[in-house]
Parts: sequence; C-alpha cells; structure tokens
Amino acid sequence: MDDIFCIISFLLDISFLTSLPRASSHLHIFNVDLNQPDSFNAAIEGCIGVFHVAHPMPDKELEEDSVTKKSVQGALGILKACLNSKTMKRVVYTSSAAAAVYSDNGRDSVDESTWSDIEYHRSLKLFGTSYVAAKTKTEQIALKFAEENELELVTLLPPLVVGGFLCKTLPASVYLSLSMILGNQDHYKHLMRQNMVHVDDLVSAHIFLFENPNAKGRYICSSNQITIDEMSQFLSAKYPGFRIPTTEFKHGVDDMCDEAIQCCKEKGFL
Repeated sequence: MDDIFCIISFLLDISFLTSLPRASSHLHIFNVDLNQPDSFNAAIEGCIGVFHVAHPMPDKELEEDSVTKKSVQGALGILKACLNSKTMKRVVYTSSAAAAVYSDNGRDSVDESTWSDIEYHRSLKLFGTSYVAAKTKTEQIALKFAEENELELVTLLPPLVVGGFLCKTLPASVYLSLSMILGNQDHYKHLMRQNMVHVDDLVSAHIFLFENPNAKGRYICSSNQITIDEMSQFLSAKYPGFRIPTTEFKHGVDDMCDEAIQCCKEKGFL
C-alpha cells in the first residue's frame, strides 16, 4: 500500500489524526485491544513495515506488573501478527532511554549495549520504576522473540521527546520539559541533567532505521544534553516574558577559583 498509513488506535478521540490533510484517502484506522493479541492481524496484514510507538502509561507505581504485562503482551501480539503477514519487511520498536541509563555498573557512559537495572532504579526511590521496568522488559523480550523467529526488528531508544504535537492533550514529555515555565516544581528534579531530542528528528530516525537494510539491534536517539541551570538560562534569555526560576547560588566556578587563589596569594600560600 504505497503512501498509505495504518494506525492502530487505543484512543477514544482521534479527530486530530483524521483531520490531517489527505487522511480520508491515505489513513486507515484500526481499533485493537492489548488484551486480545489477535486483534492486530487485520491492521498489519498486507503491510511492509510496522512502527510500534505505543506504550501503556501507569498512574501509580503499584501498577508495575500490570503495565509490564500489557506492554509485553501488546508487543508480542504485534510481532506475531507481523510473522503471519507474508509482506512484512521490518519492525521498528520505540523503546526508551529509560531502558538503558539506569545501571550501577561503574561505567561512565551509556551506549547501545547498556541495559537498565530495574532493582537499581527502584533503590533510587524515583517515580517511574513501572515505566522503566515495562520498557526494559518489553524491549528485551521483543528482541529475543524476533531473533528466535527470524523477524527483522530494530529498536530505537529516545530520551525526552520535545517539539510540536498534534494531539489535543499536553504530552508528558512536553509538560516535563517546560516545567520551569509551567511552574511544576515537582518535576525540577527530573531536569537536573536531561537528554532531549526533537520529535521530527525522532520520526526521521524511525524512517531511516526502517529503510536502511544494514540497521540491526538497538539505537540511542539523543541530540542534546542540558542541565537545569542551562535550561533556566536558556529559557530566561529566549522567553523574557516568562518568569523563569533561577539558581539559588550567586557564584559560579569562576568566582570560586578566583577568590580562593586570590586569598592564597594574599596569605602567602602561593
């Protein structure tokens, strides 16, 4: 089906999709149920590629087991439907940087060989262990299933995804990235050092991995790293109309070193 896109929908209101240009002739919508893996067959039949970008989002940490079960069950349902399709060429699964960055293994950097340690994340007592667990386990199981069944599967691991959005609700990633403008102080702790990528670049990465025959395994997709101080300075300079919180510290490294060296000179230590 050239230039025809099939979207498997879990949403009640998809008018923001059906109102897109040429949607009436180039967009097919299928309703599916994560609890019914066979419901994916009709949507995937005849397709040459699948971009699996959906993930159940938990409201409470206590939902970890159910979220992981639903995520794994949905991914396997899609992959099995891809196996049943005789036209399928490749599947691109959207994992998350959360499946790679949380590990107490003594390494200074993260790459595609790194996997998050769920128990380690739990020990940090951070909100979101259910998301980390579900993303990590789902990606691992999906890769294993694809290898065992000789299905071409590539996984993509984005960090915080930011940019314009089509949906009517505010995406969690945008809500988090703009928390200093929106006044959501509870989220500041998640911005201490954050990696980010523009949504358009992430889409381009999906297409590239689908079209590139040499693409295999996992790929991290991250363009920028920024600290909360850098974010504060950037937002204050770029959007002076907003009241952006600033750091509580008056002095930076320059002042620290300058004044310390000056005192050492004055007191005869240098």
